Amino acid sequence: MQFHHHGYVSGDPRVQNAAGTGLDRAERLPDEVDVLIVGSGPAGMLLAAQMSQFPQLTTRLIEKREGRLPLGQADGIQPRSVETFQAFGFADRITAEAYNIGWMNFWAPNPEAPDEIVRTTRTEDYGFKISEFPHLIVNQARVLDYFAEAAADGPARIRPDYGVEFLGLTVGEGEYPVEVRVRTAEGERTIQAKYVAGCDGARSGVRQAIGRTHVGAAARHAWGVMDVLVETDFPDWRIKCAINAAAGNILHIPREGGYLSRMYIDLGEVAADDDHRVRQTPIDEVIRRANEILHPYSIDVKQVAWHSVYEVGHRVTDQFVDDLDSPRVFLTGDACHTHSAKAGQGMNVSMQDGFNLGWKLGHVLTGLASADLLRTYDDERRPVAQQLIDFDREWSSLMARKPGEITDPAELSTYYLATAEFPSGFMTHYGPSAVTADAPAQELASGFPVGKRFKSVEVVRVCDGNAVHLGHHARADGRWRVYAFADAEGSALREWATAAREIVERLTPAGADLDAVFDVKAVFPGRWEDVVDVPDLFRPRSGPLGLIDWEKVFAAAPSAWTSADIFAERGIAAEGAVVVVRPDQYVAHVLPLTDPAGLERFFAGVMAQPAEAVAR
Repeated sequence: MQFHHHGYVSGDPRVQNAAGTGLDRAERLPDEVDVLIVGSGPAGMLLAAQMSQFPQLTTRLIEKREGRLPLGQADGIQPRSVETFQAFGFADRITAEAYNIGWMNFWAPNPEAPDEIVRTTRTEDYGFKISEFPHLIVNQARVLDYFAEAAADGPARIRPDYGVEFLGLTVGEGEYPVEVRVRTAEGERTIQAKYVAGCDGARSGVRQAIGRTHVGAAARHAWGVMDVLVETDFPDWRIKCAINAAAGNILHIPREGGYLSRMYIDLGEVAADDDHRVRQTPIDEVIRRANEILHPYSIDVKQVAWHSVYEVGHRVTDQFVDDLDSPRVFLTGDACHTHSAKAGQGMNVSMQDGFNLGWKLGHVLTGLASADLLRTYDDERRPVAQQLIDFDREWSSLMARKPGEITDPAELSTYYLATAEFPSGFMTHYGPSAVTADAPAQELASGFPVGKRFKSVEVVRVCDGNAVHLGHHARADGRWRVYAFADAEGSALREWATAAREIVERLTPAGADLDAVFDVKAVFPGRWEDVVDVPDLFRPRSGPLGLIDWEKVFAAAPSAWTSADIFAERGIAAEGAVVVVRPDQYVAHVLPLTDPAGLERFFAGVMAQPAEAVAR
């Protein structure tokens, strides 16, 4: 973490200096806002935290509830989400309080006593196999708390406006074309917004207001879910388990804190004429079913923290925006995709919706990019939602099978590991667009596929010799990252840096720091002690005091602290490469060091003219 560049900080360095709209935040909702976020779920709270990095803008988040969410329904945190938490500055703290899924065990009927279950397979969880970040379990409410803190501690000082009910909206013309009707304690009123983000859940009022519809159907299978504190003789109570028994199925997930666990209990097929009566199944019946499935083990439930009954449904909204050509209203999370909870994807994919949208709104509204950038939101996120639905349908079907339908006892565990990249959040691959190049020099950096998230590797920071993860240095501050991997001699890097500095200066608003929009870093092959000739581009001056930022230069060679070599691990060519990464951590382009003009051409298709930009 870097601070002091605006002067000495004696308090919590995570609390950034207030600026712009954060200097005198109005308690009452303004009549006009740049961005109105409806709903304080995972997508909405992440979006607020991202928009807090754009204090020139007036962003408000409205929530019908009177206060914070005390108990969330979601709890699975995939490695990509933890990676995202790192960008927002709280991955270490939430990991410390969460349950880390290290293993997953699979149980099936005992061939010698079919009404009893036995452990058949034990497998390592996929988390640390494919990422430096773990697979966690923690209450959704805590995730929201951390994002709320990030939003409140950002320069714009964004805090939810609780007790405000969304009633409807219409999209018209003018500078603030979206007219939003809300109800507060003072009565009904109207707010004019430039853009609205509907983050208001599966029964989204925003979705209804713009005439979008969910496409899909229920799978006619019901599950009871409960968070419980129990006495039990089940030996794997603190390990994630998939249990398949003659009496039904259970997905068992230990929760944070060492005692609490979540159980998804199979309630069986739902009749066509059920009319949702299954949702009234009493908790005592859910517990009875759980004990029937667990036989010869049992649970004695001491407390039920939360419970519900749901029917599996798979739906994707036909369109994630009000207008594909000129969007003003955006849908995120459950407002545009719903599915079962057992794949642990709802909260995770929702957060990535908000991450994708936030920096784009910030760029457009501050004049860094044209409004055309916002068309990429639907283009990128709707295919991801459809992939999620397809995966969840397969996983839910496997989880709901009866023992007689299973020919290979290891099939579920095999599928769990074989598909790990998708549920972990790393399968997303954005296609060519204004912000993702269609003709990259991919062979120069084969381990950084364009369109996929930037996969970090340890490097050595040249200024102090410490081993750090290159990607962990990037914060969710709305900036682009440009990583220049040097050639062996360094001559091509020096020439590139001279030309690149001119490009960066032209595209940076007047009066702003050199790295206000583009965070440019250099990575050298060889030993960190041997890096001496560093172009000024990689040591810019920062803040009102004009202090040198020493933390933008890295080396790849193994040191006393790490054995990694990023050049080898990510397939960086001997002649070097330039890797451009979007503000939401996805690789946008790979270019040769010999083609700085290619960097300028790419950003010419993304950024507005500098004169139009608002200094940050």
